[in-house]
Amino acid sequence: MVQFGYKLAAEGFGPAELVRQAQRAEAAGFDFVEISDHFHPWLDAQGHSPFAWSVLGAIAQGTERIGLATGVTCPFVRYHPAIIAQAAATLALLSDGRFTLGVGAGERLNEHVVGRGYPSVSERHEMLREALEIIRLLWRGGYQSYDGRYLDLEDARIFDLPEAPPKIAVAASGPASAEVAAELGDGLFAVEPDADLVDEYERLGGGGPKYGEASLAWASTAEEAIEAAWTTARWSLTGWKVMSELPNPVNFEAASAYVRREDVAEKLSAGADVDAHVEAVRPYVDAGFDHVALMNVGPDPDAFLDAFESDLGPRLRDLTPSA
Repeated sequence: MVQFGYKLAAEGFGPAELVRQAQRAEAAGFDFVEISDHFHPWLDAQGHSPFAWSVLGAIAQGTERIGLATGVTCPFVRYHPAIIAQAAATLALLSDGRFTLGVGAGERLNEHVVGRGYPSVSERHEMLREALEIIRLLWRGGYQSYDGRYLDLEDARIFDLPEAPPKIAVAASGPASAEVAAELGDGLFAVEPDADLVDEYERLGGGGPKYGEASLAWASTAEEAIEAAWTTARWSLTGWKVMSELPNPVNFEAASAYVRREDVAEKLSAGADVDAHVEAVRPYVDAGFDHVALMNVGPDPDAFLDAFESDLGPRLRDLTPSA
C-alpha cells in the first residue's frame, strides 16, 4: 500500500509554522512529513529557510505517529557526515524510530556558503559514497576512524544511538546515483515518476522503500493556484542542471525571469479538481513508488490539508498501479 507524505516547504514558512503544519498533517491522516534541508530559499519571494534539524526535533516532540524525513540532506559539504550521523541518531531517539534520513548530492545554493567550493558531479557522487560509509561506521558504535579520498574521520564516537539505526533513502536521478542508493542506502528518493530509475535501483539490488515527490497547487480556482505557484515555484522549471549549480536566490530570479504562468500551468495540476490531482499523482504509483510526498505550491496550506483529510487522501489511497 502506498504511503502519502506532506512536504514541508521550509523555504516558504518559518519554523513554528512548519511545526504547526506537521501537526495538522498528522491529524489530516498523512503517513509522513518530509522537509527540505536548505540554507537559502530558491527565491527571495519565498522568504524563509530555518534550520531543518531544529524543526524536525520540535516536530518529533509535538507529534505521536507520523513519520519524519529529510528531503534531502547533503551530508558532505556544508555538514560533515559525522554531524549528520549524530543528528540523525538523536532524531531517531526523539521520534521513537519514526525518522528516515534522506540524503543527496546537494545544490550549490546551500553548500557554497561555507566557502569550500562546490565539487563536480562525479566528485559529488564519490563524496556521497564516502559520507554514507562514515555514517554507517559511526552507527555501529564505538570509536571509529576513516581515511577517504575526500572525507576523513578521526577517533569519533556517537554516544546516543537508537537500537535500530534510521533508514537512509538516497536521492537518485540516474544509474550512478541509483547504484549508490542500492549499495549503501535503505531506500530510493526521486522527484520524477521515473519507472526506469526504480527498475535500475531494484536491478542493482535495492529493495527498500521508494520515495517520490509530486508537486501540485491547491486553491479554490486554477488561476489562484497558478499565480501562487508562479510566484514561489517557477524556479523548478529551470531543470536540474540549473537548479544544482546556481548559488543564490537572485540567480534563480534571473534564470526563471522568462518562465511564464502558462509554462507553470502546463507542468502542474492546479486548482480544486480532486480528479486532476489524483491523476497527477498516478504516474508515481505506476512507476513503483510506495511513498509519495505531496508538495503543495498553492497559496493556502490549511485548505490543502483540509482537502486531503476530506476527499483527496481517501481518493489517493484507492490508487493502484495501472495494468
